[in-house]
Amino acid sequence: MARKVHVYVDTSVFGGTEDEEFAVPSRRFFARVHRGEFVALISQITLDELAGAPKEVQQVFKDLPGESFVVVPADQEALALAQAYLDANILGRSSLADAIHVAVATVAGADVILSWNFRHIVNYDRIHKYNGVNALKGYQPVEIHSPMEMTDADDN
Repeated sequence: MARKVHVYVDTSVFGGTEDEEFAVPSRRFFARVHRGEFVALISQITLDELAGAPKEVQQVFKDLPGESFVVVPADQEALALAQAYLDANILGRSSLADAIHVAVATVAGADVILSWNFRHIVNYDRIHKYNGVNALKGYQPVEIHSPMEMTDADDN
């Protein structure tokens, strides 16, 4: 049996389910998670951010089947990698949480990071810089996409 794709899901994807602009692709992605097509990787930072989200957004996480996701830690290794992103000036200090999302996903071995954060995460220049630091630190490159690219809208 082939290994399922491990998709790190940041908070914006959960929130996207209740946003008019992002709802359809976000919900389609989570439908695929429910069908067992992906394993969702969720970090403690995402869970902490969800704690302050509207109830409908929190419910999206609560409704995930237990076997469809894994909670991954923001451990010392991930925090050190996030600091390396800051040291490389990929992001400023005020964007530490975004650096941690990318670092946690990288350390956890995510195949893909999914986000609606086009400024700090799903950003052509930054993606190359994240992966440059990852290579220097001995990590595999990680793909970064929006949920728009992870839906099953094409039935062919």
